Amino acid sequence: MRFGGCQWWPVSSGTMLEDRMAAAADPIAPKIGQQPGPQTPPAPWPSAYPQGYAVVDVETTGLARDDRIISAAVYQLDARGDVQDHWYTLVNPQRDPGPVWIHGLTSAVLADAPLFPEIVPELSRRLADRVLVAHNAMFDWSMIAREYARAAATAPVEQRLCTIALSKELRLPLPNHKLESLAAHYGVVQERAHHALDDARVLAEAFRPSLRRAAQENVRLPLLSCQPLTEWSDTPAPRQHAAAPSYRPTSWRPSRKRPACPYPNPGRYESGGRLVQGMRVAFSGDTSVDRELLEDRAIEAGLHVATSVSRLTSLLVTNDPDARTSKTAKAASFGTVVIDEAAFMQLLQDVAPAPASG
Repeated sequence: MRFGGCQWWPVSSGTMLEDRMAAAADPIAPKIGQQPGPQTPPAPWPSAYPQGYAVVDVETTGLARDDRIISAAVYQLDARGDVQDHWYTLVNPQRDPGPVWIHGLTSAVLADAPLFPEIVPELSRRLADRVLVAHNAMFDWSMIAREYARAAATAPVEQRLCTIALSKELRLPLPNHKLESLAAHYGVVQERAHHALDDARVLAEAFRPSLRRAAQENVRLPLLSCQPLTEWSDTPAPRQHAAAPSYRPTSWRPSRKRPACPYPNPGRYESGGRLVQGMRVAFSGDTSVDRELLEDRAIEAGLHVATSVSRLTSLLVTNDPDARTSKTAKAASFGTVVIDEAAFMQLLQDVAPAPASG
């Protein structure tokens, strides 16, 4: 079946989850029985809240910047979190599918799937004019943004909302920030973990009560702006000859000015402890999550992203600590703690607030 020139993979029994939108007992739709007596008028809905959401989940060949999307699911929700529609598709990554033991999608399964450029029209229609919602939204957005850039298209996404950040804003008593923990908190049953459609369904079911609780408490939603990539290269840019008279960028990343950190440096980080707002962090080498998005995540947490390593730097984040770079050399000389990206992402989930002034 095709939508607007791209292939759509409907949900069918046996290989995909059943079409819950057509079922009478939709597990996402609330079951509200008849209530006796007069009803209490609902509290006013915050006028600043978005008018619609696109709950998204993607499965990928891996976590690096050159990895590809192999399946995607979108649940469209209205302003109050009720499901309007859902959609799912496989995507041919034109490469090895990666950890099949996790997502279960083999090369044979993906062989006849559409390429990402073929699904762009339908995916864009489902994302347009909505806030992208995902669990660890920075990752899903970075993968989508890169695929759009490869396809020479622009993702119609202006804002994203991370359900991890929202659960922290609501102070939910979760043991950790995994999707299954959020689902268990709201009694949502996960049927097929690491299946994009089921993960998106679970997230949609868990997001709705979080959204309504936020509205009742008039909590400001942790919305972040999305900056689509405008160019892409799957191969490293050629090195400039040493005698070149002028500097030319060798990276696809455009230069940008970071906002000043509003918190003073509280001191250096100690291994095994918590990061504190105002601490300085630097990055070196390739990262799984797009570097700009990783830096944005650090800035949003209240950290100072530094371009170099000094005695004031708390952390150097690198996936290749043995690389002989100026940053790793300085980190060694200054005794700066060096950690990999995964450990840094864990620390970002629990950054301590800046000490009160005075």
